[in-house]
Amino acid sequence: MNGSRRLTVTNANSAGLRCHFRWFLSPLIHRRVVFTNLIISKSHALAVNDRSAVIDLRRVLNGNQMHKNRVCPVCKVSSATLFAEALLDPARLDKFAYASRKLPEYMHHRLMICKNCDLVFASPIPDHSELASAYEAAAFDSQVEAHYAAITYAAALRPVFDRLPDRAGALDIGTGDGAFCRKLRSLGFTDIVGLEPSSAPIAAANSDIRSCLRQDMFRRGLFSCGQFSAVTCFQTIEHVSEPLELCREAVRLLKPGGVLCLVGHNRRALSCRLLGRKSPIFDIEHLQLFTPQSIRRLLEEAGLHSVEVSTLYNRYPISYWTRLFPFPSLMKNALLWTLKTARLGNIPLTLPAGNLVAWGIR
Repeated sequence: MNGSRRLTVTNANSAGLRCHFRWFLSPLIHRRVVFTNLIISKSHALAVNDRSAVIDLRRVLNGNQMHKNRVCPVCKVSSATLFAEALLDPARLDKFAYASRKLPEYMHHRLMICKNCDLVFASPIPDHSELASAYEAAAFDSQVEAHYAAITYAAALRPVFDRLPDRAGALDIGTGDGAFCRKLRSLGFTDIVGLEPSSAPIAAANSDIRSCLRQDMFRRGLFSCGQFSAVTCFQTIEHVSEPLELCREAVRLLKPGGVLCLVGHNRRALSCRLLGRKSPIFDIEHLQLFTPQSIRRLLEEAGLHSVEVSTLYNRYPISYWTRLFPFPSLMKNALLWTLKTARLGNIPLTLPAGNLVAWGIR
């Protein structure tokens, strides 16, 4: 959709809202500063060199430094067909563009679908170094949501961890502020490492877990073969340019009998099918989107056995669910303001948000 058409649709939506909800919205329009503060994080100051990183990323997305087209990053078959043309507006990028659990922007790269393994993947994609720079400088304002997610993941994986030979050594890839590392500690794991490419979430981490966190991109050579009983990677596998290589390296780091656990978005979930391209999983950060079939294929190709895949039910505050839903922006801001004013936004709600959890044994 071109820029003029987007503007027309936005203006039409806004006019309709003013007509039908004037009695509710008109006193709120004067509170633009409040609305803005709901979106602009108090943690913006934690980002490092964010302005230059955003400028670099805008330059990349404008076309000069995109990779050549890639084949399916899971099964390596080149028979993919077009799923969706790119929907990008580099001018809208800010330091939350590559932040976790952000306000959805509804932008994405050109997407292909693999007929062999059912993976949807971006092609072409930005250069690895440019992505690393964008993630390093990303802001962070989702400590509350990270806490809720860690509780959900720990409950889902407790039966898996109970089957491990021991709990000496655990690695959490894309750990954020280390919320799940704290859960790993409470579950009896020792020698825990949380790997995170962004500086802001590490700076925001609780002091009791910060010493376990390392700022770096996951890559070969960081850790020793057979060092960990468990490797976890939550809502990160969509963000990497080579998901199969990540999983193969994770398997190398596992002890015999160790487990690799992934959490990701399910493109074939009901929520995604209902929302279509307005689903928040279609995002500029996501270089691939999985289904039960494709994530199982990923773990098996990485060399794991006894692979299991199941649906994950997420529990988050109502305000976070409101941020994710594709309401028109004026309505969304009004709802967020109302929830905050009425002190209802922090009430937790469990929903099938369209995520899946998968694991396999070395």
